[in-house]
Amino acid sequence: MDHKERLILLAFNQYFLFLLFRSLSRGEKFFSLKQVLQKNMTQQPLPHVDPEAFRTYGKEVVDWIADYLKHTEDYPVLAQVNPGDIKKQLPTAPPAAPEGMDTILADFQRIIMPGITHWNHPAFFAYFANSASAPGILGEMLCTALNVNSMLWRTSPSATELEEVVLQWLRQMIGLPKNFKGVIIDTASVSTLVALTAAREATQKRIREEGLAGRTDLPKLRLYISDQTHSSGEKAGLVLGIGQNNVIKIPSDNIFRMDVNALEAAIAEDKKNGFLPFAVMATIGTTATTSIDPLPEIAAICEREKIWLHVDGAYGGSWAVMPEMKHVLKGCEFADSMVVNPHKSLLTPMDCSVLFTRHVDTLKRAFSLVPEYLKTSDGDATNFMDWGVQLGRRFRALKLWFIIRSYGVDGIAARLREHCRLAKEFASWIEADENYERIAPVNFSVVCFRVHPKNISDEAVLEKLNVNIINAINATGEAFLAGTKLNGRFVIRLAIGNAATTEKQVRRVWELIQQNAVLE
Repeated sequence: MDHKERLILLAFNQYFLFLLFRSLSRGEKFFSLKQVLQKNMTQQPLPHVDPEAFRTYGKEVVDWIADYLKHTEDYPVLAQVNPGDIKKQLPTAPPAAPEGMDTILADFQRIIMPGITHWNHPAFFAYFANSASAPGILGEMLCTALNVNSMLWRTSPSATELEEVVLQWLRQMIGLPKNFKGVIIDTASVSTLVALTAAREATQKRIREEGLAGRTDLPKLRLYISDQTHSSGEKAGLVLGIGQNNVIKIPSDNIFRMDVNALEAAIAEDKKNGFLPFAVMATIGTTATTSIDPLPEIAAICEREKIWLHVDGAYGGSWAVMPEMKHVLKGCEFADSMVVNPHKSLLTPMDCSVLFTRHVDTLKRAFSLVPEYLKTSDGDATNFMDWGVQLGRRFRALKLWFIIRSYGVDGIAARLREHCRLAKEFASWIEADENYERIAPVNFSVVCFRVHPKNISDEAVLEKLNVNIINAINATGEAFLAGTKLNGRFVIRLAIGNAATTEKQVRRVWELIQQNAVLE
């Protein structure tokens, strides 16, 4: 027996003696360890909830959140730690005995917070910046407290029916036709996978029943995306068994939109060679540049060729809440499915992605699988478990309901409008300086640019300069930027999306860029 085993045995013996002496002091007599343990387990159950302790710590946590939201700018945006710094402060094994909430909250502050990159920071300008609004956080808290599973209507009628109503609100807010129905999924990547599974089912090739492997009666399926499409499209092709070689990347034009002529030519060539084009994935607000693919023209091709059109509006779709931005959805009325992410632009805490489709029957045909224990007699009630992969489903509609009611459509639009204004203002500073270069149109609130001194033409030197600028700014903790490559050129992306962002933060990051735009 090693040292650790002896310690465990000693602790167990001490616990047994404690239970035994407590029983004897009560006048109870036992003749075996089993009797002692059974008595203590049956008569001394562990409390599930201590209401007063929960109330005390709940108030403490809410107070902390309120202070955090008020003072988020006091934190470094990007976590100033190295890989492994957090793990080495955490025990390698779980605690055997209960630990106090005071200790846990103290460790949260001491260990966890230094390793947080603050997406709620007003100077978070990387990726697609977002916001967790106070109403959304409150809705999320109640969702967690209720802990319902909205897989069936009967497992929580309010969760199902609120989801139906709130998504009809969202449909109206962005201007989709009435024949679109929605379902909340976790992220756009999964929403896209679900949509393209429905597209595969729409081929009516009995793939659900017979699969893809070993079939001589089934041509290879082709999925078309652009060279600017989010990686979720290609990943969906991998998961669906299409094969990476059958996810065809269509080149983009000079403003990073899918080339319609190239798409049409690719489809024609594939059909001539015996492939089966089954889906096209177009984008409103591409990840790198927020470009808008020419939806009306793409939709016309898909309609003529009987191909499913899926639209990735995860970022750009929400902006149609602004009346002056309704045009970004032009052509989406002909789409078969579309994804919109409230957790990107609509003040909603992660995660909340909405999949809209005109073909609920096809979606259900692709996914519905009802074992005996899930059969109900609830008539025409909606069972969202039939609309995708998940059986367990959180009550995500609650936080979106809180947000729409708290801000109203006009309030949400006003915040989006301000983000657009700030992006255009920043772009004007770029355009006014001959040593800077704007690389892509500013369609929403993302600006793609680079520092390009007049006397430098070497792309390797320019890339090093712009990478160094990003690294230097991120190291200050004052702002967080990220970059991408467009046509082989490294560029900086400034993504404005946090509700707390003002012109102050935008001007400050511009100052930091200028200060660090120097050659070594």
